[in-house]
Amino acid sequence: MAVLDQDSGNQEIASYRPDATFDTASIIKVGILATLLLQAQDEHRELTAAERRDAEAMIRTSDNEAANSLWRAIGEAEGLDAANERLGLSSTRGGPGISWGLTQTTATDQVKLLRAVFSRGPMASARSPDGLSQVSRAYIRDLMGQVAQDQDWGVSAAGPQGSRWALKNGWVQRSTTGLWVINSIGQVTVHGRRYLVSVLSGGNASMESGISLVERAARAAIGAASAHVRPWPQ
Repeated sequence: MAVLDQDSGNQEIASYRPDATFDTASIIKVGILATLLLQAQDEHRELTAAERRDAEAMIRTSDNEAANSLWRAIGEAEGLDAANERLGLSSTRGGPGISWGLTQTTATDQVKLLRAVFSRGPMASARSPDGLSQVSRAYIRDLMGQVAQDQDWGVSAAGPQGSRWALKNGWVQRSTTGLWVINSIGQVTVHGRRYLVSVLSGGNASMESGISLVERAARAAIGAASAHVRPWPQ
């Protein structure tokens, strides 16, 4: 797990084994879309209508066929790895062949990706010419804020009812063990402050227990952070 407070200069306020490696499952779909947009920027073009349809389905409903199409379009792992290098993700490696869900990543890298997406205005970094444009970032944020209702779980549970969030979840049962990978990444707004949250897990006995674990971890981290920044009673 890794959590950054965006309103305190992207200060890390919670972490637990942030550099442990996990399968991404469907959270990699954010990385696939970021890669597609970087490649389109390099080519000085907008996404095609077909690419936009696939991007919307891939993020909002986690459609795997759409992800397959865009994974091939970006050049599979080679394309993803090149984009990750530009965005500063140093511990993420694309999955073999068409197996994008077996991409390996860390909570630290996923928060770096979230920073690349959720930063507002010009990127204050030497890497900014190589990063996502403001338009590209806004597009990803918009889709992550419109995921299907049945996928509104994970990091969104850390915010109070009615709070603003944008997320992408990942879940897969590994055929070799029967155990579940359950991941959630996104931005949550609590008491007016914006937090970037990445919670990765593996070895869960069921999807339900994995979701419960991820949500408990996100609530604990954000609860501690928001208590820290709240003004003391007078």
